[in-house]
Amino acid sequence: MTEEKRIIDNFGRVHNYLRISLTDRCNLRCFYCMPEEGIQLMEKEHIMSLEEIIEISRKFRDLCVDTIRLTGGEPLVRKNFGYLVRELAKLGVTLKITTNGILLDKYLDLFREIGLKKINLSLDTLDKARSVFISKRDYFDRIMKNMELALEMEMQVKLNIVLIKGVNDKEINDFIELTKYKDLTAKFIEFMPFKGNKWDWSKGVGEQEILDIVSAKYDGVQELKNPKHSTSKNFRVKGHKGKFAIVSTITNPFCAECNRIRLTADGKIKNCLFSNSETDLLGPLRGGEQIEPVILNAIKTKKYSRDGMDVKMDAAHYENNRSMISIGG
Repeated sequence: MTEEKRIIDNFGRVHNYLRISLTDRCNLRCFYCMPEEGIQLMEKEHIMSLEEIIEISRKFRDLCVDTIRLTGGEPLVRKNFGYLVRELAKLGVTLKITTNGILLDKYLDLFREIGLKKINLSLDTLDKARSVFISKRDYFDRIMKNMELALEMEMQVKLNIVLIKGVNDKEINDFIELTKYKDLTAKFIEFMPFKGNKWDWSKGVGEQEILDIVSAKYDGVQELKNPKHSTSKNFRVKGHKGKFAIVSTITNPFCAECNRIRLTADGKIKNCLFSNSETDLLGPLRGGEQIEPVILNAIKTKKYSRDGMDVKMDAAHYENNRSMISIGG
């Protein structure tokens, strides 16, 4: 395919990974994602239909996107999700999903049928009471059961663990212990700022602190070779079946090789998780316009790192962004 048909930003980065938010609805209310007062949910007519998601995905595929991750809100609450994922599988791209796991058991057989094996499971704690505190819902036992079921079916499971001081930071080595016998990745994510989540870095746990905590208990922490475009640094404790990873968005940004584009549930392109600017894709699609030029032009506005916050995170900047739940995990 010609270079003009690839999505390339002004820094020469080729973008072949699309994250699509299917909905801003979720069956949990995690405080770092959903503002305490809730959010104004999108009107149904403003949300991409399943057919529009498929058509837009096809256009991205034609622009050399080879990986699509489905996110939310919670993607599995989207009506007729099974139909959508079957159709997307026909595009010949690698499909991945990020989910809270509550409804996972309903779709694992389908995932195995269509070849979707890579599942990121949001799980911030291994303590049931703390899970209720964080998510404001009591689904812990169901989530843990579905995690085990996914592992039994040989899915590639990564646990997304947002670390917050005074909440779950004492559980770091509990998750490391989980990797001793389970073939999964415990992925620790630095607490990131979004509208309404009352972020300040005093609540954060950074990359080096995580490594210090793990190394103080476990000998033989090995840094692994990271896949190209990886958003995490990957490690293994010697002798453990699984791995652990760190997403250091705050303390050690990894933007140099960014290959990701985000599409919100209402059809807006976001070039970066922290981007305040958005490009409407759904409007032109519904208007019968060609959307390839819109996609290619949108990526030209992408900034090099964290939407221009190259040195430090700016509170005013992220408060002008969406809340996490309406961007997509």
